[in-house]
Amino acid sequence: MARKYERKIPILDCGHDYIRKVLYGRWKIAILLGIAKGINRPGELSRSIPQATRRVLDVQLTELLSHGIISKEVFDEAVQHVEYRLTSLGRSLMPVIDTMGNWGRII
Repeated sequence: MARKYERKIPILDCGHDYIRKVLYGRWKIAILLGIAKGINRPGELSRSIPQATRRVLDVQLTELLSHGIISKEVFDEAVQHVEYRLTSLGRSLMPVIDTMGNWGRII
């Protein structure tokens, strides 16, 4: 008889856990701040955060896409390019990020 798997670490079902999942990553806040300022292309984002590798940025952009925080538009022109934008959910997150930044400045 097979035993049912039981999770040893419970999953928190609250807003704090979700925001931790969304923002967990060294460069996600910097990425979101850049996109909010109009830095929409991957190369521009990479240049604006020179400490981050392109691979890490791609992984974190993919995670933000999967959470619905940003959207990706592929332009199929003579030279194909990609642009990222904040979704309405992403725009609603920006005041939270701004508040965290303000809190960090007072410490």
